[in-house]
Amino acid sequence: MKTIVLKTCIVCLVFAISCTSTRITSNWSEPNKTIVLNKLNKILVVALLKNETNNRNAEDQMARYLDGKGVVSYNYLNANFNKKNEDNIRDKIKLDGFDGAVTMRLVDVDRERVYTSGNISSYPVQYRTFSGYYYRTWANYSTPSYYTTTKTYNIEINVFSIKDDKIIWTGLTETTDPSGVEKMTADVVKTVFKKMKKDGFISDN
Repeated sequence: MKTIVLKTCIVCLVFAISCTSTRITSNWSEPNKTIVLNKLNKILVVALLKNETNNRNAEDQMARYLDGKGVVSYNYLNANFNKKNEDNIRDKIKLDGFDGAVTMRLVDVDRERVYTSGNISSYPVQYRTFSGYYYRTWANYSTPSYYTTTKTYNIEINVFSIKDDKIIWTGLTETTDPSGVEKMTADVVKTVFKKMKKDGFISDN
């Protein structure tokens, strides 16, 4: 019996670790649009999170799924680049031969305080008499109440066609209590990539 319980606990633990807490809450794509990765030249990857370190980690995560076609913005849009001129950005990206751009942006962080009440065991009916209590044993215990705060990160992913100068895919993801920013962005990228593949938005050939 103990062996069965132990195996069950191990399976549950492995399942919990392997599952991602990220889900896509909404998405849209241009109808009948399919992107063939093998036919692309370059894709600009941009992350807009809390700080430069998180941005770089997120861009690296996205670039890994682009078969060597991804160009991270922290190398491309350097200090010498005029980011305040929209026409300059558009012209440079087209001139440099980019097919598209993928962006990741932190939209919001929701915080929710959850109250969990303590449990106090009650005596079974047979323990209300001396004979019942004497004949059986019972552990009376109390679990203290406590508050926990859950954090939900809402991240937006956009895909732009540089040639057509328009958005062709957009989605909003939700991640609850991630173990870290790098793990969260990895989960977001993986979840979005799987969704795009499943829907036929992207193809290898």
